[in-house]
Amino acid sequence: MKAGFFQFKPKGDKPEYNAQIIKSFCDSADFDFLVLPSHANGLYYHEDKQSLKKASERCDGSGPFLSSMIDLAKEHDACIVAGFSEMDGKDFYISSAAVTSNGVLSVYRKMHLYLTEFDLYTPGNLGFNVFEFKNTHIGMIIAFDWIYPEACRTLALRGAQIIAHPCSLALEWGQDAMKTRSIENQVFSITANRIGEEFGFNIGSQFTGKSQIIGHRGIRMIQAPSDEIYFGLVDIDPSRTNDKHITPFNDLFTNRRADYYECCCAKAQKPEQPE
Repeated sequence: MKAGFFQFKPKGDKPEYNAQIIKSFCDSADFDFLVLPSHANGLYYHEDKQSLKKASERCDGSGPFLSSMIDLAKEHDACIVAGFSEMDGKDFYISSAAVTSNGVLSVYRKMHLYLTEFDLYTPGNLGFNVFEFKNTHIGMIIAFDWIYPEACRTLALRGAQIIAHPCSLALEWGQDAMKTRSIENQVFSITANRIGEEFGFNIGSQFTGKSQIIGHRGIRMIQAPSDEIYFGLVDIDPSRTNDKHITPFNDLFTNRRADYYECCCAKAQKPEQPE
């Protein structure tokens, strides 16, 4: 499988323009699977829900951005994971859609919101699901989900061979953390980040770029610069993730002691304060 990412700075809330930028870099490329940043249809920061509403679209593929991505997927006989601002009734989600020539194949809504995202967005409610494309099993997380190992582990336990990771990363740790996520689950991970600066809510973000593809053994196969538009593409073999052995005696999944991990799935409790 030829897998890749496209790192860029989406412009304003101009979904057609951003779709054209993506298309212009993809036209001469031969790829099977491509990951785009989160909010690839426009701005990351919005001052209020009225502004966000104008920049959002539904997840059915009928909006200007996702419909363009479906057309692009059709041209390349590929699957594209595109981050976008989703509107569903009165709720807004930070979402990603996996699209193919047949339309929207799967949708993920960001589960773990970051900073002021809580002011405008609703936490995701679709769970962690795995979809299939060309005999490859793929799961999605978005941006700050990287800090919760349960997210990638859930996808891996459900059979994911590749984890698509659309991002608007401003912290420096996310890219390195995804090396660990790939190692501890023996999966490929593809992080597609934004570049440039944005400001809103009296704060600003310098997005860190450095989009990357990590192999199932934790080897960084390719990484973009921190501040340049970049189209990265490598050949991967997703079937190599099916062997979860670290040594001949240690299988990542069959050696798990799940009976002793109850607290990982329980609500966090505040420690008792001394009197």
